[in-house]
Amino acid sequence: MSSTDRAHWLQVTRAAAAIAAEFIASASHDRAQLVWEEKSATDFVSRVDLGAEERIRAHFAAQAPDVRIVGEELGGGSTHDGLVAIVDPLDGTTNFLHGFPAYGVSICVALDGVPQAAVVHDVARGGVYHAQRDGGAYVDDTPLRVSELSSPARALIGTGFPFKDVTRADEYLRMMRRLMPEVSGMRRAGSAALDLCDVARGRFDAFWELWLNPWDYAAGLLLVQEAGGRVSDLEGRDVSLGGGTIVASNGVLHEWFLERLNADNA
Repeated sequence: MSSTDRAHWLQVTRAAAAIAAEFIASASHDRAQLVWEEKSATDFVSRVDLGAEERIRAHFAAQAPDVRIVGEELGGGSTHDGLVAIVDPLDGTTNFLHGFPAYGVSICVALDGVPQAAVVHDVARGGVYHAQRDGGAYVDDTPLRVSELSSPARALIGTGFPFKDVTRADEYLRMMRRLMPEVSGMRRAGSAALDLCDVARGRFDAFWELWLNPWDYAAGLLLVQEAGGRVSDLEGRDVSLGGGTIVASNGVLHEWFLERLNADNA
């Protein structure tokens, strides 16, 4: 894919995210009236998630009908074949339903499983994060760069709890206990897409979560990479868009971070 093609897909993606963000922001005024539908005991969806995704799909159908959509709420198949938009229409649904200001729209256009253009729209706090492969990462018009911090003792780490699979809670808590005495702080905000944006802009020095779906991290993956950071799985391998454990960092701390996360297996 050429840089011209990537720029085109980024333009289409930014417009789709803006449409969804406007709908979500408008719906936030009637939050108390929303019906929570359970996907599981701890995972919810509302008409706002569905409405945002429908608007994203409609925009791509009108502007880029050859793009297949893979979304959290409406499915769509493989993320590895051909040209695909990987969509989380409302990342941080539980935050949105409670009025906690950490939720947004995440869209990544990928070709044969490789991210090409990405947008994360921070609906609650403002800011549009965007990146294209080999074209850098930005928030609005400001270039993004990961932190240069090299001391674990000064690092601020983002994370996500394994709330969808509590059978991994003990594994996760062992990792947390190892890290807590060695870093300056840990934060769990509840939106992996925005957490990865925070790595890309240097607010977090590293982030990990034991399981994420492709729509949770596809856009954030490209943003971190284009901001100079590194994203891998727990074994340090490159991440595919098939879902799994995500370990992101400023790059400088990555090997240390992997070693501490995997200490039980050493």
